[in-house]
Amino acid sequence: MRKPLSMFAVIAGLALAGCTLIPKYQRPAPAIAPAWPAEARQAAGPTNATIRAADIGWRQFFRDARLRQLITLALSNNPDLRAATLNVQQTRALYAVQGNALIPTGNINANATRQRIAYGYAGHGNSTTYSQYNVNLGVASYELDLFGRVRSLKRQALETYFASEEARKSAQIALVSQVAGAYLMEREAADQLSVARETLAAANTDYELSQRSHDEGVLSDIQLNAVQAQMDIDRVLVANYQQQFVQARDALALLVGRPLPNGLTPAKPFNPKICLADIPAGLPSDLLERRPDILEAEHQLKAANANIGAARAAFFPTVTLTGSAGTASTTLESLFAPGSETWAFSPQIVWPIFGARTAWDELQAIKAQKLIAAAQYQKAVQTAFREVADSLAARTNLKIQLSANEGLVAADGKNYQLAQALFSHGVDSQLDVLAAREALDSVRQSLIQSRYSRLFNLINLYQALGGGWRENSPGK
Repeated sequence: MRKPLSMFAVIAGLALAGCTLIPKYQRPAPAIAPAWPAEARQAAGPTNATIRAADIGWRQFFRDARLRQLITLALSNNPDLRAATLNVQQTRALYAVQGNALIPTGNINANATRQRIAYGYAGHGNSTTYSQYNVNLGVASYELDLFGRVRSLKRQALETYFASEEARKSAQIALVSQVAGAYLMEREAADQLSVARETLAAANTDYELSQRSHDEGVLSDIQLNAVQAQMDIDRVLVANYQQQFVQARDALALLVGRPLPNGLTPAKPFNPKICLADIPAGLPSDLLERRPDILEAEHQLKAANANIGAARAAFFPTVTLTGSAGTASTTLESLFAPGSETWAFSPQIVWPIFGARTAWDELQAIKAQKLIAAAQYQKAVQTAFREVADSLAARTNLKIQLSANEGLVAADGKNYQLAQALFSHGVDSQLDVLAAREALDSVRQSLIQSRYSRLFNLINLYQALGGGWRENSPGK
């Protein structure tokens, strides 16, 4: 038995030392500028920051306790993220299966046979009974990977596994951003609803006063109708913001994957420091190593490149080994006696000479798949660059809008106070006070929108830079 076992060991060593026909991988040159556009460069921050945005943990980025609780719930219960995680487990298992093809698989078979042969077939005119005992270790159809077909497929499975892990990170980043966005929508709707209710309450008071003035002949029907119309507009705004609040709450429940629990930290009034204000954007080239969707696309490209090696190997012979070694005897007690050894060795070589055209066409198809993967990689890079550049450009403009709206609220607040003072001295009419109040409430709502737009922008920039896949920053 030593001879066949030694033969199998030598052949397996040759298989493991075989070559592969995978082309040398080269990352495509990214079709993006080396620096951010001029309008975004000012908001990009320093390029030598000690920590990149992608490495900032979401617990450090988001400062609101209630939001952190919602994100934790979503990461535990969201079905989309669970599916992405299970896909990673699946591709990891498939990689292990593909790797096992490099190792011979054997089976131990033991059987006992006792058979009676009729006298007409025994050859000596009498019936006979005989026994047969066998124990075998067999290797069935082991492919000797001389040209790297199996190793190429193993590499392809490995890159697919890596891609699935990056896809899971992308799914988590998107989920964290979506939960934060839905939470901000809920808070913005609540703040807008509060202002709208104040406006409606004041409008009701104004209408009652206007009704008295109308009854006294001070206001005309047209003026009273105008006050009525404004009150109806305010009532519509209250209903709209109530609907937005409910929709945002439902969106949160969907993202969290369960009804929102009652034990969450109570929501607080608007907090401009709900998330970090300063996010270092770094250089565009940083995206190639930080954004999981870009890394996913590159691993898919590497997988397509490895497939070319498997397709090239199809032009060469496939060597398959089948063999067994064991013992056989007609009596159980002599099954392992000297001289009872048996073995069989059956190599097979298959060379697809007449299938060369098919192999060629398959190779061209796989090369086309690699070109498609390269195009998808370039698109992922360009999309990431655009998303970051847009968020950086918007950051400066939103800051200007916020400052302007703060100035408008201060100015219209003074105008409203002045209108009230003039009305109390009989200089202005009640309609002038009403107009001043409506103007103030309008810019108050614009200020709320500007504040939350700035926070939305920070979250979008954090996501665009690849942030959100880590729970804590390094060292936390």
